[in-house]
Amino acid sequence: MGTSQQTQIGTSGDSVATPRCIAIAILAMGGEGGGVLADWIVDLAESSGYLAQTTSVPGVAQRTGSTIYYVELFPEAAARAAGKDPVMALMPVPGEVDIVIASELMEAGRAITRGLVTPDRTTLITSTSRVFSMTEKIAMGDGRVNDDEFIKAGQRMAKVFIQNDFAALAAANRSVVSATLFGALAGSAALPFERKQFEAAIERSGVAVKSSLEAFAAGVQAVTGPAIAEVPAAKPALKTASALQPLAARISARFPESSHAVLLAGVQRMADYQDLAYAAEYLDRLEPVRVLNAGNGALLTETARYLALWMSYEDAIRVADLKTRRARFDRVHKEAGVDGEQLLQINEFLHPRVEEFADILPAGMGGWLLRTSWATRFVNWMNRNGKVLQTTSLSGFVQLYIVASLRPTRRRTLRFKKETQRISSWLAQVIATAKEDYALALEVAELPRLVKGYGDTYILGSRNYEALIAALPILRRTNNAAGRLKALREAAMADDTGKKLDEALKGLST
Repeated sequence: MGTSQQTQIGTSGDSVATPRCIAIAILAMGGEGGGVLADWIVDLAESSGYLAQTTSVPGVAQRTGSTIYYVELFPEAAARAAGKDPVMALMPVPGEVDIVIASELMEAGRAITRGLVTPDRTTLITSTSRVFSMTEKIAMGDGRVNDDEFIKAGQRMAKVFIQNDFAALAAANRSVVSATLFGALAGSAALPFERKQFEAAIERSGVAVKSSLEAFAAGVQAVTGPAIAEVPAAKPALKTASALQPLAARISARFPESSHAVLLAGVQRMADYQDLAYAAEYLDRLEPVRVLNAGNGALLTETARYLALWMSYEDAIRVADLKTRRARFDRVHKEAGVDGEQLLQINEFLHPRVEEFADILPAGMGGWLLRTSWATRFVNWMNRNGKVLQTTSLSGFVQLYIVASLRPTRRRTLRFKKETQRISSWLAQVIATAKEDYALALEVAELPRLVKGYGDTYILGSRNYEALIAALPILRRTNNAAGRLKALREAAMADDTGKKLDEALKGLST
């Protein structure tokens, strides 16, 4: 599956081959063991008769720029025969890299765009796992980059392209991705060393040797073994807690079967977010839509989907609740591979605005805070530098727990009042529109897709939502109103400035 990497090449104009360095670039993010992988390669080379040098160039942040670990290897015997040490580079040079190892698919894409991967020379080894970038996460719509494009680029640009979900293999073996990538490097035959030499480097490191060797073996098997067909995971059945049984019975008795899965998920979400009464209120709000439901039932299903998301909007209470749950600590411990003898510290980086404080206050008090300039300035000044809470410490946990304990008061908060009014208005629009234009009503039902998140994302999404709601009277008088509203919604989700929607709205006939 891999090819042997040549360690000697002929120099231009010479008939005798001259030795040169093997250039290896490793692109990884913090916590993925990129430095450990580089150290393993250096130890492997030095113990096998090679001179080695490693450097690292850190990125600006964990996800906006990876750290590049650069390793060069040179046969020591050739250096001694020449009577001088080789001059090794400190950074990878585009077009001059023999092996590129990427811990994640976008990092492989970065290496390709930087010119580190070339079809005449480079073996590219990458994990197909993804850690989404900030731009992907904050996009108004689905901002995820198409993984297929990265894979096609790797196939096109690399001499040898090796891909697999090495992160998942590492997790299955209670290790980190660096160990499985080291195994993939061994399996690729891109270096002139045997497998036992790779394993000896891990053993000499003396850190997490057992799990690292197991993950290493999985990485080798992924490259050299037969391809294993992926078995699609079975869709988990919806489980309904006993407290929700009356609501589940109500769904079965009163709502069409095509909507049951969404409605059951909705009441579970509402009960988890607030309480059983809130879950019942969710179904109450959908009764008018059920009565007028027509066609294939899509209107009820889509309205139920986005109503559940809107009614469980993210406020500071919800965020604190999720961050202090036992399940969250268990998940982080599992992902970090923490054993019973290790301690884990979790730091929460918070930078709340005055609006987020006002949102969880009683409606009158929250409104006063936003209207009172000196109070607004004071709150913003107090939080100008943000705050770091250590959730695994008693004081940090208690602070978040106190905020989470405000859940019973949520119905009296300013944010709840505002969102309840907007939800009621949206449902009224869906119902009124469905009586005239079913297709347009389906598009109106999807408008809450724009209202999500918090901070600037929430503000812009709300602005775009209100602009489209205001445009409905004009749209109703046009041909293909549903198609035009869909195009406007897609324009709103196409960028994070609102300019594309503003341009599209100018084209509406008045």
